[in-house]
Amino acid sequence: MASQLARALRPSPASSAAAGAAASASTVAATILSSASPIPVPRFVQLHAHLLRTGRLLPRLAPTAASAFLSLAAASLPSPRALSVLLHHLSPDSVPSTFCCNSVLRSLHEPDALRFLSRVRALGRRGNAFSLAIVLKHCRTLVHARQLHANVVTEGYVRDVLLATSLVSSYSASGDADDARKMFDEMPVKDAVAWNVLITCYMRNRRTKDALKLFDEMRDGENGAEPDDVTCILLFQACTSQGALDFGEKVWEYAKDHGYGGELKVRNSLITMYTRCGCVEEAYRVFSETPKKSVVTWSAMISGLAANGFGKDAISAFEEMSRSGVAPDEQTFTGVLSACSHSGLVDEGFRFFDIMRYEYQLMPNVHHYGCMVDLMGRAGLLDQAYELVVKEMRVTPDATIWRTLLGACRIHGHVDLGECVINHLIELKAQQAGDYVLLLNTYAAVEDWKMVAEVRKLMKEKGIQTTPGCTTVELNGEIHEFIADDDSHPRKGDIYEKLDEITKHLRIAGYVPNVSSELHDLDSEGKECSLTYHSEKLAIAFALLMTPHNRPIRLAKNLRVCVDCHNFTKDGL
Repeated sequence: MASQLARALRPSPASSAAAGAAASASTVAATILSSASPIPVPRFVQLHAHLLRTGRLLPRLAPTAASAFLSLAAASLPSPRALSVLLHHLSPDSVPSTFCCNSVLRSLHEPDALRFLSRVRALGRRGNAFSLAIVLKHCRTLVHARQLHANVVTEGYVRDVLLATSLVSSYSASGDADDARKMFDEMPVKDAVAWNVLITCYMRNRRTKDALKLFDEMRDGENGAEPDDVTCILLFQACTSQGALDFGEKVWEYAKDHGYGGELKVRNSLITMYTRCGCVEEAYRVFSETPKKSVVTWSAMISGLAANGFGKDAISAFEEMSRSGVAPDEQTFTGVLSACSHSGLVDEGFRFFDIMRYEYQLMPNVHHYGCMVDLMGRAGLLDQAYELVVKEMRVTPDATIWRTLLGACRIHGHVDLGECVINHLIELKAQQAGDYVLLLNTYAAVEDWKMVAEVRKLMKEKGIQTTPGCTTVELNGEIHEFIADDDSHPRKGDIYEKLDEITKHLRIAGYVPNVSSELHDLDSEGKECSLTYHSEKLAIAFALLMTPHNRPIRLAKNLRVCVDCHNFTKDGL
């Protein structure tokens, strides 16, 4: 198509000026309009230069050709460069049609789309509700979301469901869940899409409890829409993050009753939820009853087995998948490599890494290398893991890989390498509070309290605040949250009394607090005291207090469990 454009617009020889004049504006317009898809940047630059040189460019092009040229510019050039060309050629005599404006807006990024829309409006082309919806789709900043919201109100589009839903999504993307909910509540009509956008908003802004509450709101019959298959998938994801198994099973019953139980994406999400909640047998039952398993289905089961410590079973599932004729993808290999890592299967991990590269010709991505670093780090092969990252990786290591290695340094007390890894994170400008906590743990493990104090001082100077550990537990479909030394729960007195009772029995049975988890230079008694009321222990005490006998307890946590809480839980089983 680009060659057709070039041939149609090639200037005529000087000896045939009359023939050149015959290439009328309509011919030019027809040629440009025939190119519905983007063309390579060099070809567009050639076309642009030719139109400038021959004087055929705006405003001398016919209106249809002018619109086509602007659409082609937006589609073919990178967004900032496209905007420069568009603004240069916009004038009162060459304002594109509303249809063309919308076509251009689809191709531009958020700030450029806003600037283009402002310019054509200044020239008298107001656009329509769809114009605003397109810009809102790309909106990621709160200032722009509010600006566009004002335009929606001013221009009388407040009852437009598409625009209102786009506004909810924009507020969500900019991190303002409260304004998203306010906009949602003002919508005169709320379809399932709008509800799903609000659920996504709450999940994106870490308000999972609020997301789950929307399921019951939708089902009360007064809101104009019932949960659909997408709603069920989103709620399964929310239940996965919170370990809310009972709520997830309620959603599953709804899905089956309303004809969504057989949909593959719903079943895939259910498998993931079950495995993340530790219900491997239930996940396998759903997996086995799924007639046509996709690569996503197999990958979800393999990853679930891996996360629950069934490394050999995950490998067996991978081999069965190969026999079934379903080719593994990158996600499948992430799962099987993770299985090798969690189960300490070092040789198998290297074997599958080679199978992925040489048998299936898949280029390892940063997640695969992360699994290999984790595999070697758990096995104590820290120097080899570092060599893999700095010398063998064919992709740029991200912060997660360095944090994985830093965690291994903490476990094995490799102080020098830990300091080196922190420097890499600083170079990436990606260091977080958790990185410094891992380094603190590394120094504390070798009782280098001087360096612990230095790191704490550095964190204070940089204004780095650690994220409080939070543990959640579900009871009768309601999520209860706890932080360390929590005194906000209505039953705090009973909870602390129960925890003291549990600790007393565990000490009699041989439990000894692991004071290495406490990073302050305190005496042994002071460290034990500070570890006593971590969020996990409070959640366990509450669950034992409230959960019927012989029912499993499931906890979810936003941070890695400390060594002492891990031992406390293990010794209590």
